[in-house]
Amino acid sequence: MHLHTLNQSPAQSQVYRQALAAMADDDCLLLIEEAVQGALPHLIGPFEGLAGRLYVLEEDLLARGLLERCDDNARVVDVEGFVSLTEQADKVLSWY
Repeated sequence: MHLHTLNQSPAQSQVYRQALAAMADDDCLLLIEEAVQGALPHLIGPFEGLAGRLYVLEEDLLARGLLERCDDNARVVDVEGFVSLTEQADKVLSWY
């Protein structure tokens, strides 16, 4: 399993398309920094096929006041959860 991290909002950048195209069926995607906006119901569309494999960093949601607006399809993880995902992954790929 590879962990892909994305730091740009899908509303502002198309880099998420490259990340999704590079993902295998067992890979996970973690939205960090501005990309956490992708966990909002009106922006989650491109990530709907990642059921159970889409994560979003809690600290970045909190910093932007978005925690309560996060879509149910995104699994919220804290920094410890982020570390756990990186430990489980064979490789971590960053998209920015």
